Amino acid sequence: MHVAVISDIHGNRHALDAVLADADDRGCDEVWCLGDVVGYGADPNGCCSTVRGFASVCLAGNHDLAAIGSMSIESFSPDAAVSTRWTGEALTPEHRAWLGSLRPDGLAQSFVLAHGSPLHPVWEYVLTAEQAESSLDAFEEQVALIGHSHIALSFARDGRRAVVPQRRADGEEAQIGAQRWLLNPGSVGQPRDEDPRAAWMELHPYDGRVVWHRVRYDVDGAAQAIRDAGLPTSLADRLSVGR
Repeated sequence: MHVAVISDIHGNRHALDAVLADADDRGCDEVWCLGDVVGYGADPNGCCSTVRGFASVCLAGNHDLAAIGSMSIESFSPDAAVSTRWTGEALTPEHRAWLGSLRPDGLAQSFVLAHGSPLHPVWEYVLTAEQAESSLDAFEEQVALIGHSHIALSFARDGRRAVVPQRRADGEEAQIGAQRWLLNPGSVGQPRDEDPRAAWMELHPYDGRVVWHRVRYDVDGAAQAIRDAGLPTSLADRLSVGR
């Protein structure tokens, strides 16, 4: 089996379509989504519809939960709060119900899935070796797939040795082997690693191979859709710089 792992789409239909086309070209059989289908971007319903049609597994992210009123936006930035309110009003009843049916964590085959982390599935940014150590202690399986940080990353632990964190660039590969891992595909719709291209991760569960990919998409079109929707212009401007 050949899996496309995606996360943090954030209402960016332009980026999502480009990633799914790339995954199809590479022969992926399944799509696993780690959450935050909506929020920030201008096409929440289009992204929900597409993910529902293609993903065999989908988690709820913090923005998904906030958009349907299942969690507070008190800790959100002002622009994130504005976009969350707008998204909540824009969502169709059907897509609100679908988002409400999702969980922030799960299991696919032998892989642990969490939007934030296995320790705190809804909202933990795993960015440091110390955070990764705590997360790796929170589950028994060999590999967890995580999102939320919008940065393509891996954290590997070999026996009792210290965790090794690594940012992952386009085309980089890893072999799961005997190590334990946290793997983050990066963000489809709002990368924050100074690379504006949409990010996703190719997973070969049976031979333990992982490949990180970046895909060019119509950034200007996605940004203009945000402006046309009357959302904060900062959410449009950041797409071209990947921050």
